Amino acid sequence: MSWLLILNLSLLVCFYDCISAFTLEIKTQTYDESYYEYVPDRLQWDRAREVCHQRSGTLATVSDTKDNQELTNFLSSLYISDAVWIDRKVTKHQTSSPETLILEFTGRSDTKYARLLQRLPSMDSVTVCTRLRFDPTTFGISTVFSYSIQSYINEFQLRANLIQGKPVQLALLVHGVHGRYQDAFEHDDSWHSVCVTWSQGGGRWALFTHGLVVARGDGLNSSDSIGGDGHFIIGQEQDTFGGSFKKDESFSGSVTDLHIWDRVLNSSEIYTVEKECSPAPSGLVFKWREDAMEINSTHTKQGSPCQGNITILASPLLETFLDSNTSLNQALSFEFLHTPQTDEVCGYFDPVVGSLDLAKCDSHRGAVCQFKKDILDVIMLPKTQFFSRLSKNPLTRHVFEELSANTSSERHLTLLQQSTQAVLQTLEADGPNLLQSSDVLYITQMMKMDLTALESSHSAGGETAEVMMSIATNYVKAASLMLEPHMATQWMGMAEDGVNVGPFTIVRSIDSVTEALAGMLSTEGKDFTLSTKNIDVFMKWKELSEDSSSQVFKPSAIGSHVSSSSGQDELLIPDTELQRIHTLGYHEVMFIHTHYSHLSQIVSEAQESPLSPHETGESVLPGQLTSAVISASVRDASKGQTIPVAVEYTLSSSHVVEYSQRVSPVCAFWNFSLMHNYTNSWSSDGCRVTFSGSGVTSCFCNHTTNFAVLMNYLESKWSPEEELILTKLTFIGCGASLCALVVTLMLFTVLDIPKSDRTSIHKNLFVALICAQVILLCSGSAIHNKVACTLVAALLHLFFMAAFSWMLVEGLLLWSKVVAVNLSEDRHMKYYYLIGWGLPVLIVTITLASASGKYSADGYCWLSVQNGIIWGFAGPVIFIIMVNLMVLTRVVVITISTAKRRSIMLAMGTSPVEQAYEQMRAAVKAILVLLPILGLTWLCGVLVPFSIVMAYIFVLLNSLQGLFIFLIYGVYNTENMKSRP
Repeated sequence: MSWLLILNLSLLVCFYDCISAFTLEIKTQTYDESYYEYVPDRLQWDRAREVCHQRSGTLATVSDTKDNQELTNFLSSLYISDAVWIDRKVTKHQTSSPETLILEFTGRSDTKYARLLQRLPSMDSVTVCTRLRFDPTTFGISTVFSYSIQSYINEFQLRANLIQGKPVQLALLVHGVHGRYQDAFEHDDSWHSVCVTWSQGGGRWALFTHGLVVARGDGLNSSDSIGGDGHFIIGQEQDTFGGSFKKDESFSGSVTDLHIWDRVLNSSEIYTVEKECSPAPSGLVFKWREDAMEINSTHTKQGSPCQGNITILASPLLETFLDSNTSLNQALSFEFLHTPQTDEVCGYFDPVVGSLDLAKCDSHRGAVCQFKKDILDVIMLPKTQFFSRLSKNPLTRHVFEELSANTSSERHLTLLQQSTQAVLQTLEADGPNLLQSSDVLYITQMMKMDLTALESSHSAGGETAEVMMSIATNYVKAASLMLEPHMATQWMGMAEDGVNVGPFTIVRSIDSVTEALAGMLSTEGKDFTLSTKNIDVFMKWKELSEDSSSQVFKPSAIGSHVSSSSGQDELLIPDTELQRIHTLGYHEVMFIHTHYSHLSQIVSEAQESPLSPHETGESVLPGQLTSAVISASVRDASKGQTIPVAVEYTLSSSHVVEYSQRVSPVCAFWNFSLMHNYTNSWSSDGCRVTFSGSGVTSCFCNHTTNFAVLMNYLESKWSPEEELILTKLTFIGCGASLCALVVTLMLFTVLDIPKSDRTSIHKNLFVALICAQVILLCSGSAIHNKVACTLVAALLHLFFMAAFSWMLVEGLLLWSKVVAVNLSEDRHMKYYYLIGWGLPVLIVTITLASASGKYSADGYCWLSVQNGIIWGFAGPVIFIIMVNLMVLTRVVVITISTAKRRSIMLAMGTSPVEQAYEQMRAAVKAILVLLPILGLTWLCGVLVPFSIVMAYIFVLLNSLQGLFIFLIYGVYNTENMKSRP
């Protein structure tokens, strides 16, 4: 692509980033519909839960006011007023939490505070957790803590907005940018736990209360990391570095258990911190203790608002809501503080008052079972061609109907094995011609439901594991066929019941299959490996120890169908992570890895399909999937849970050559909790790029799931032929400009032109443009040498920056001569030299120092857009263009006024039309003369993305800038003309 267009697109990226920073992200979340069934038998809680499971349901869950109202309406419709069991079981250990220091801030004051004596390091990610109790009589702005550094007072703050009759609102302030206030909890006299996280990558932030996420977002000032060696003050806002507090913004209440980490704790870790009343050790940079603080005029006492180690034994709903944006009913958060002092209590719902409470689990009550809508859907077979053909298979006559009945676990396994085998055979025979969205949805839901039933039966044994491996093999092979690109185009889309079915519908079901298989293989200590054309599955049982080595998964080592483009794909779980989870008590684990080699082709087609009006209103992670999808999961089968670990992965990107300009790779994962439309649920939370090379990207993520690499492109709207023409025009124009600038400089040097500030500024501008043009024309030879390319990028940055700086000086001189009418030229030139050469050197030096080894971009020798280095050029250039535009506007106004006065004085008899023509001619002449030296031709670059015509105009105007200067200031310059014989 044309070099001038690359420079212009770099500016456009920064321009549009500025606009997008003010765009609010809108996300919605949908949940499957459900229905209830009342169980009138008076049962103990465990028995009631078992009865619901036997009916393929669960005890009813009440997570928010909507669930509360729905359950109340259901019981009221049956005229039931007795309390019923719901899905909640709490065990409270009798060990009390150790006492800890509590800071009490009584009333508002500008003298009460606590200062951390420990100096914090510089952090690109941070988590702060604490426990608060606000004074219920205090209202207004309240500063929980503030952190300042020498260069920035408002570096990091947590602020509260207390409004009478409303919940407490919390907001983060980072690098002086104030986030929006979020409702957190009731403004009462109770203790509340709060955690806030922030990451420089994308400016992502999150707010947690009582271990559950309340709100999250991104774009909160990701310009720099949190600086080190600052002052961290509890209870006050800092108006100066470490002091000057305001009474009106002070904290009133109590604070305890404040801990700081130099990383982002994930949802599971924060929930664990809340449950166990103990900070996570990894990344902890400040631990709450009295000798680590300077406490000034603040009362202290010993106590503990945390009520010990509370463990949720049977509340799967909580795990679902850990990563959601929906806050739970406040009663759920607070009831832990009032749990009866018994070993085990269970939740019940009182329909009369519509509230939740806890009682002994061995008491007797009725129950309400809850059933998901997808369970109802699978009882009846879809009336489609695929299932009509499937039902004719002798192997599966009545199998699907029997699967819906209550059968023994062994019988259920056999039926599931037969059904998956029949599905595979039918797909192999007639799949491409018959498969529809409803068929895929039914098959995946059937697998999910049947595997859930199998897990609840706790089946085990060698024969059971063998049958389950056969089921997994059949299903993965069938899924591989369904994920053939030509077959996927047949079934992707909206099912009959309105569900949008996409490739990750299948990915989710394979996750369920591998997790169920892991539980059975772990008891035998067996491994499992399967390679198909589109999917590779690798499962390995391992016993951890204190010196466990890293776990590496390379699809090329097990897959016979791995393409050459994905031969470098790899996923690694570091040895430090395995040793860490071993210290947490996990000794035998199952590693689960899957690799989907052709999902990028399918997902790209799904993303190109028209979206519904609801979908188009959603904010999604930008980028095009250009890699395979690779996943990792570490399971503790004995506990039936996934262990959170950090992973590193490398993926090759395909189809990069189809795009003319890459902006940056994005490390992402498919977030099933955001899966509204099955095509745009990518998220980058907790993931970052660690290396980006030619066609290969390495990433780090602090959790396990299905990972990929998205490429964020400025896609070319032009054909290769048009790009070739633009490139040739650029080099031809730059060559002509270079020659013209050299001739112009020689004219200004050789001819006897009177010395002045204006001629000196012209000469320096010509020198800067000549150097920039020479380096630009020679830059192509340095692309393949990293050191040379970085040097070329730095020189281009310096001389283009110098050219724009001298254009700024041209504007300042013009302002002083035409607008300010400053006729004195004494002692000005030294300041002009400081601006013209000193400012570019300073900007390039600062940019190089802050580049962290990633100064030049991949594929061309120019500033990297990926880490924001481009702002070292774009920011000053945008400022210079705006200043010179203001100067030009003012000069044109004065020129028109002068021309008007002159026409009145010298041509009294001229008509108004002739006078207007004279004024327009003067204005046009002024614009044409000033445009080349003020750099305002770059303004037309804003319209380049909208039209190929504007691209041609932009390239011609800017590549021929030197030629225009020669014609105007060399050939037609009056000073030069006077000097000729």
